Amino acid sequence: MQLDGKRVIVTGASRGIGRAIAIAMAKEGAAVLINYVSHGTEAQEVLREVQALGVAAALFQADVSRRDQVEAMFDAAWNEFGGIDCLINNAGIETIVPLTELTDEQWQRVSDVNARGPWLCSQVFARRLIAEARAGAIVNLGSVQAGVALPGRTHYAPTKRGLEALTANLACELAQHRVRVNCVHPGLIETDMTQWVMANPDILPQVLKGIPMARAGQPAEVAPAVVFLASDASSYITGQHIYVDGGMVIV
Repeated sequence: MQLDGKRVIVTGASRGIGRAIAIAMAKEGAAVLINYVSHGTEAQEVLREVQALGVAAALFQADVSRRDQVEAMFDAAWNEFGGIDCLINNAGIETIVPLTELTDEQWQRVSDVNARGPWLCSQVFARRLIAEARAGAIVNLGSVQAGVALPGRTHYAPTKRGLEALTANLACELAQHRVRVNCVHPGLIETDMTQWVMANPDILPQVLKGIPMARAGQPAEVAPAVVFLASDASSYITGQHIYVDGGMVIV
């Protein structure tokens, strides 16, 4: 299997795409640390699903925007697994607020989780890898909104476009240490976050018109791209961006 012997942290893994990634990693033989900040019941369910696949698994609650909690999460991962080979920066939040109504607090919280979180987790992870001369991989989860402008996202879209710059700069700095960094941008994926679109008969058809494949994707369709970029099968790929969006960004 692609990830036999690998040890992986998946942030924001209690639901949606994060859950699908954690399970896909386990199916490919990886030990998985499942990070969550809320939805503890769902996180426990993911833990049971991963353990049922016969791999080592652990659960850790941490806010990825808080340095003390991120440091504690990596301490726990090293203690539990003896180290981590792959970091999947999936944790993210989205709200839709018109520009003129957006508050400082809304801007800050989205920026903290979506931009500071991946940077902070990557820094803590990279420091440990470099200290141990250990190779590794980081996969950031962005959004089709890195390449498509939508109303009400003047706080959300910059964090996802910023992930492209973060990915490129991390890849450049860490290549000498044998650490690869890539980014996957999901499009309209059927999750709790997009349920308001999927359930609206007025909005959904309009959105689908902008997707050449004319449908929403499923979380399990995002996970294989992440598995590939985390695995040794992509050993000569770094600093790249893959859109899993049914063609939405090319329209």
